Amino acid sequence: MLAFVSRGIRMQVFRELRPALVGAAPTLGAIAALSAGAMLVASGATPSVPSRVLELLRFAPPLLIETSHFLSSILGLVLILLAFGLRSRLDAAWNATLVVILLAALLAPFKGFNWEEAVVLIGCFLVLLPLHDGFPRQARLSRMEVTPGWLISAAAVLIGAVLLGMWSFQHADYADMPVWRVIADQDLERAIRSSIGAALALLGFGLWRLFAMPATPQVAGDTDPDFQRVRAILGKAEWSQPDSNLALLGDKRFLFSPSGETFLMFGVRGRSWIAMDGPVGRTDERMELLWRFRELADAHAARPSLYGIGPEDLPDAVELGFSIQKIGEAAAVPLDGFSLAGRRREVLRRNWRKAGEGGASFEVVPPEGLPPLMDELKAISDEWLSHHSGGEKTFSLGGFVPRYVAEFPVALVRSGGRIVAFATLWPTATRKSFSMDLMRYGEAAPKNVMDYLFVELLEWGREQGYVAFDFGASPLAGLEDRPLAPIMSRVGRLLFERGEEIYNFRGVRRYKDKYDPVWQPRYVAAPHRWQIPMVMADVGLLTSGGMAGLTRRRPKPDASAPRGEAQKVHDMNQHDHHPG
Repeated sequence: MLAFVSRGIRMQVFRELRPALVGAAPTLGAIAALSAGAMLVASGATPSVPSRVLELLRFAPPLLIETSHFLSSILGLVLILLAFGLRSRLDAAWNATLVVILLAALLAPFKGFNWEEAVVLIGCFLVLLPLHDGFPRQARLSRMEVTPGWLISAAAVLIGAVLLGMWSFQHADYADMPVWRVIADQDLERAIRSSIGAALALLGFGLWRLFAMPATPQVAGDTDPDFQRVRAILGKAEWSQPDSNLALLGDKRFLFSPSGETFLMFGVRGRSWIAMDGPVGRTDERMELLWRFRELADAHAARPSLYGIGPEDLPDAVELGFSIQKIGEAAAVPLDGFSLAGRRREVLRRNWRKAGEGGASFEVVPPEGLPPLMDELKAISDEWLSHHSGGEKTFSLGGFVPRYVAEFPVALVRSGGRIVAFATLWPTATRKSFSMDLMRYGEAAPKNVMDYLFVELLEWGREQGYVAFDFGASPLAGLEDRPLAPIMSRVGRLLFERGEEIYNFRGVRRYKDKYDPVWQPRYVAAPHRWQIPMVMADVGLLTSGGMAGLTRRRPKPDASAPRGEAQKVHDMNQHDHHPG
């Protein structure tokens, strides 16, 4: 009875400790593999026990002993490299490590009855065996990005083993054992051979990684086959945001999942690799693609980051080991509850009605209907740009590129039978939300055209079955200025309150508040907190087209609209849908 109770208590303790063990499995596994690998490399580079070798020679041919020593050193190097895959939680690395440890344990007796080494290897095997759940990443070993730092670490272990071997042989005393002196000489040759073999294996692996390491993905344009894959994924994505459509701008690089049904888009500026939002496509492939992105950036000595992510992405960012900083808030208007009724919407209702009574009309033209209208739309865009400095944007905001504009439905406002304003629309496959990208208008547009267009868009979206309208970001909104808040939050709050000469922060927030949106935070994530300012600077440079675009003068208000309205329109168009 007592034995049964004791066994039950042990099982309960194991079940309670199991989650902690699984969580620590990557670190424990990496330490076990690294330790076992270092032991094998050192064992191959140091003298064997002569009496054991002599005893083994009575049962085994010399070739078996030589081969066991040589292969054991190679397997030790393999374990050192596999430790990187275990630290990255690769299922394939876990399987390979168990196989390599078993092989090394089988070879240990044939190196000179090295039972101690076999016991240690079996102990490492038993430590790793129950921790399979801690290695959930289903990726091939060939996808394991071994970094230059890890190769240098492996080389340091190998050099240390060689130095240990040199010291051991220099201090070995076989003067009184002439027969064993011959064995010692053979042992020295065996150690040299094993060390050279391990060194050549490491050199070969390093050269293979140098040439076989995936290159930085090239920018995919509309003539690239990958661009067709991007279109196909956007058309059926389980997970996407409206601004995922920026993938079609033609200035992004892409990583694809093995199934080809998920992609991650990113831009490169200097050492910064900046992923927009997160993976787009299948939800079950998101985490693996994020790990590949981080590992690929790390292998290229780059600085990976996630820009403009929402609360739903934070667990993934934490899993990657990233630091997180809030950079603003994004507005989404639920379409079911939106109405122009009530005192709160009186001004909005009046502006919308006046535009309609003045002859404005609204329609949405599908992509196939745009070619005959493209010249007219370009003329309006050029007119709008002539009143606003800064030029077209890239990366996190679309520009008027006819091919890109023709990818999406376009909302038109006509007055007197001619187009006076337009907005390109960003749909999503799940119809969870939609948004607009470019909004351009000419001098003939009615006053308050922005209010008219937004009201009509909200009604159109509701008719199309969308749940919400993504109103874009309010940069630096919602940051805290408290004594214990992060310094970046405090500086951001100061800019939000006092930085009207830089950007109309508070005006944009107030304008969007008219529509009673739901505000959600937006974040940037990077491996270290001190890297976040550099990432944000690179985002600004990517979006503005370099330093020249970033330092262009603040635009003058458009004469065709009241001063406040014109500045809000400009800021909402010139700023991306992320708060950067």
